[in-house]
Amino acid sequence: MRSDDGGKPDAAVVRDALGVGVAVGLSGFAFGVTSAGSGLTLLQTCALSLLVFTGASQFALVGALAAGGNPLTAAAGAFFLGVRNAFYGLRLSQLLALPRAVRPFAAQWVIDETTAVALAQPTRRSVRIGFTVTGLTLYVLWNLTTLLGAVGAEAIGDTDAWGLDAAGPAVFLALLAPMLKSTTERAVAGLAIVLGLGLLPVLPAGVPVLVAALAAPAALYVEGRRRMKTTDNGARGER
Repeated sequence: MRSDDGGKPDAAVVRDALGVGVAVGLSGFAFGVTSAGSGLTLLQTCALSLLVFTGASQFALVGALAAGGNPLTAAAGAFFLGVRNAFYGLRLSQLLALPRAVRPFAAQWVIDETTAVALAQPTRRSVRIGFTVTGLTLYVLWNLTTLLGAVGAEAIGDTDAWGLDAAGPAVFLALLAPMLKSTTERAVAGLAIVLGLGLLPVLPAGVPVLVAALAAPAALYVEGRRRMKTTDNGARGER
């Protein structure tokens, strides 16, 4: 069925949304394993996925705790990573135009994947379908696989011995890599890696990820200066 306003067929929107939801939702297993390996209980692990529901922040939190970081520092790192969702919400609120009573519930699903699917749609109808299907699929699968991962980690015992402590970071990098399309995005990622890994031996656990966040404004500042210089040179050439 094609939407009445000439947008993308509903079936195509649902197919794309399900693809994203299933692909990312299954990685909740890695979070469950990582969280259990960091010392969190099954209840704490599942509560994080149910209530926080933003993968990068969850991985940052349990990763810092696993490294022996202070809980407050770990929570701060997770919080700063999650701030980006507030900016997503500003844009999505315009595109979705949901009734006021529904907005608090929809806010729980404002994450990278639902935003990406919604922004790719040409009409409000397809935006709403894409956002809803992606959010529902991802929320259900993420929480189910979190439970399975945590239960599995408790069953096998020491996750470090199996190398499962690296599952979380590996999944996160696998999801992030395809999104780095521009030179600036790659520069930000590269600088963040250098800062994070370089400061890991000298700063308390959880702090390097906060410092690594400085990669974004630093790279954007350099990019802005480069564009200004290019513009100035072009203006002089026209004279």
